[in-house]
Amino acid sequence: MLANLPAQPADALLALIKLYAADERSDKIDLGVGVYRTDEGATPVFGAIKGAEKKLLETQDSKAYLGPEGDMGFVDALKPFIFGEGFAKIDQIDGMQTPGGTGGVRLAVGLAKKAGIQRVIMGTPSWPNHAQIMKDLDLDTVGFNHAAGGVVDMDALKAAIAAAGPNDAILLHGCCHNPTGIDYTDAQWEEIAALLKDKGLLPILDLAYQGLGYGMEEDAQGVRIVMNAVPEALLAYSCDKNFGLYRDRVGAVYVMADKDAMPAIMSNGASLARANWSMPPDHGAAAVRVILEDEALTAQWLDELDQMRTRMRQVRDKLAAAGTAGSVDMTPYGTQNGLFAMLPLSKEQIQSLRDDHAIYMAGSGRINVAGLTMGNIDKFIAAVAEVSA
Repeated sequence: MLANLPAQPADALLALIKLYAADERSDKIDLGVGVYRTDEGATPVFGAIKGAEKKLLETQDSKAYLGPEGDMGFVDALKPFIFGEGFAKIDQIDGMQTPGGTGGVRLAVGLAKKAGIQRVIMGTPSWPNHAQIMKDLDLDTVGFNHAAGGVVDMDALKAAIAAAGPNDAILLHGCCHNPTGIDYTDAQWEEIAALLKDKGLLPILDLAYQGLGYGMEEDAQGVRIVMNAVPEALLAYSCDKNFGLYRDRVGAVYVMADKDAMPAIMSNGASLARANWSMPPDHGAAAVRVILEDEALTAQWLDELDQMRTRMRQVRDKLAAAGTAGSVDMTPYGTQNGLFAMLPLSKEQIQSLRDDHAIYMAGSGRINVAGLTMGNIDKFIAAVAEVSA
């Protein structure tokens, strides 16, 4: 029976990783994998994480199960950073730990489906795993253009909301849009929030990169604006990027709803978690909790996050200063946010970058801007100019 399973297509990004590893050219550039890198090309462990892990080593007295909701100290410690001090609806919010932001999205969408949602509206392009999660949960999706001409396509978004049905939800990136880096302004979020409220549309908010755009407060404004306006919302959160905990899979899901309904909602969340992963991994979430409970470690983490954001801004400023490289206008990259940007290149041009210049990037044109350094960015700009001339 198992032998009858059809082979699935190879993951393009994993294949790209293997190709990059096999390339023996010393000046090769990896822009495919979505992790932060320093100007030396390293993906280090945060000093604040090291400090928290030292504390855990000295004080943790058990590895017993915590339950499907995970470390609730971690879940609660994140709330002031996500929702802000004095958030008016904080008593209507509950949450639970998940294996990474992916687990958060999976659980949020699973809850939406159990509540009667049949279709999810989302902008395209989007993080590829969004569509895979919807497909695996047997939910229909309908797309709208997220951006056009390097800016948000508000007309497409408003049309999608207007056409939504009673059993629809909408998925929105909170900040640092993956893969385009093109975000909504606060004024646009206000407009979106009003439309969602009027339509009665359930928002599923994916906040995977808080702190990597303009700052912790600035990057959370969109989700706060929406959640202040609507009666119910789901939010998936990731600590994989802003704490550098990629392999530890640290995330959470938050539910905002009527307080009286919350026990039943969270019981469904626990049931879904139990069926999917039983208990989330503890170590990374425990380290985050220790950081957020310690004033000095919190300050150290925020400083390290500032350094990450500053370096990515420097890369984006350098790209923007290049103006036009061949047929590619680099200037919009200076006003976009986060790890990712999209290059308007054909598959043939992307192949030429790989074959002729040892530059590896996704076939969609997505690049990880953190893969660029002050040592390789001029080579990258020149190569783009050559293949797109």
